[in-house]
Amino acid sequence: MVRKFFARFVMMTALAVAAISFAAHEAEARQELSGSEIKSMITGKRIFLKVPFGGEFPLLCSSNGSDGTALGLGKRMAPKEAGRWWVRDGQLCQQWKTWYKGQVACFRLFQLDGNKLYWLRNDGRSGNARISN
Repeated sequence: MVRKFFARFVMMTALAVAAISFAAHEAEARQELSGSEIKSMITGKRIFLKVPFGGEFPLLCSSNGSDGTALGLGKRMAPKEAGRWWVRDGQLCQQWKTWYKGQVACFRLFQLDGNKLYWLRNDGRSGNARISN
């Protein structure tokens, strides 16, 4: 009985250490973007947010930096939403007319490989995205 408990304890400890090490490595692989890097990277481009059920959700960030357009995923969702975007305190901020009930949402952006990003929203939600012309 003690032997099984000890073996299980050792295995769980090893798994926990491995998980922490993996998470630390993932965090190191991400390079947080500065405000000027964010602005130059997204201006005039589309950001494709990965969505939980598969596929991507495109957001167009206009070149004037004061407004943006979100293109819906089809007839079941809003086909188009207008809003604005800006960079504040090293974060990409957005405000849409109806999405998020018109509230401002800000994101920290982290560079991954190539045109891929990891985002962390100010409410704690996070995900992946890519940037395209």
